[in-house]
This record gives sequence, structure tokens and C-alpha cells, in this order.
Amino acid sequence: MTTIARLLNPALALALVALAEPAFAAPSVGAKAPAFKIKDTNGKVYALADFKGKTVVLEWFNHGCPFVRKHYESKNMQKLQKRWTDKGVVWLSVNSGARGKEGFEDTKSTNKTAKAVGWAGTALVVDDKGELGKLYGATATPHMFVIDAQGNLVYAGAIDSIASTDEADLAKADNYVDAALTAVTTGEPVKVAQTQAYGCGVKYK
Repeated sequence: MTTIARLLNPALALALVALAEPAFAAPSVGAKAPAFKIKDTNGKVYALADFKGKTVVLEWFNHGCPFVRKHYESKNMQKLQKRWTDKGVVWLSVNSGARGKEGFEDTKSTNKTAKAVGWAGTALVVDDKGELGKLYGATATPHMFVIDAQGNLVYAGAIDSIASTDEADLAKADNYVDAALTAVTTGEPVKVAQTQAYGCGVKYK
């Protein structure tokens, strides 16, 4: 960590660490989303092709991360998940933390954590080999992606406009994911299609 980061408050220092994580070749917003096949924490296999005609959200998470905790302890993330899954959106929550590194949880632990926080998505994915995370260029938790019903990546980046761990900022922030979902489900263009993700860096293998 740089000297500047050490001098800043811990939350901002964490954000800077996330931004400094190694970058992978991220897919282009506006192009077809990369195809994938994954297994959820209950053993069910999903492929992106299975969701043809549906909007899909990919959420990278690590429940030990204070940026993620802001959105879960406030119920902001769960409300967003429920609001949109109730409208037919597919919501996949992914943990790409490698075994032995900060953020990793096995399938049993992930299911236990999800139940405890009231997670309301479609499926949970333990991506400890980092294959899905690297495919999408996920660098932080939370890092969010929205794929429209035609399979195009229409949003990639932060969940909202204020990079902090303070729950009080939620009311003041522009929620980019909610805005993108509102746009694609009403046939409108996504006004803010790409932003810089903030949060804790994904600890890849």
C-alpha cells in the first residue's frame, strides 16, 4: 500500500487497494457478454445460455468486506435483489476469493452466511479458481454487471456513485445497477453504462 493510502482513512485506503488489484481482460460494454457455465452452492449447473430472454445480474461479493457489509447490513442489496428477482431478473452472486485467501468461503459456509443476511438472489456461486471472475474482469467486491435479455453486457462497474463504507451515504448515492435494470426492462438505453468499481480487491488464486 502506498504512503498516501496509509495516511487516508481506512475505508478509502481499502478502496485504493481494490483499484490496485491486477486487471484482467474485461468484456466490452455493449458487446455480447462472455458465455459461462457454473455450478451453484447447491450443485445446480447454470449456463448463461439458459437465461436467454432474461436480464441477468452478476454481483461479486465477500461478506467480510466492509463495502459489501454496508450494502447487506443496511439491507440495501437484499432489497435490490428481491425487487428485481420478483420482476423476473436472474441474480447470480459470485465469490471469487481463492482458498486460503481473505474472503474465501466454501459452499456450506456461503449458504449459511446467505441465510443469515437474508440474501434474496437467484443463485450463489463459489468461484474459488477465479474462472468466472477473470472472465468478467471482476476486481472488487462489490463489482456489478448487468446483461440484457439479448445477452449484451449493458452495465459494468460500481453498485453506486459513492465509494464509502458509510450506510448514511446510501440515500445520497445514485444506484447505477437499479438505474440500469430500470432502463433495460423498460426498453430504454442505459445512461451510465460503465463506472469504476470500488471495494475490497478480489483475492484470486
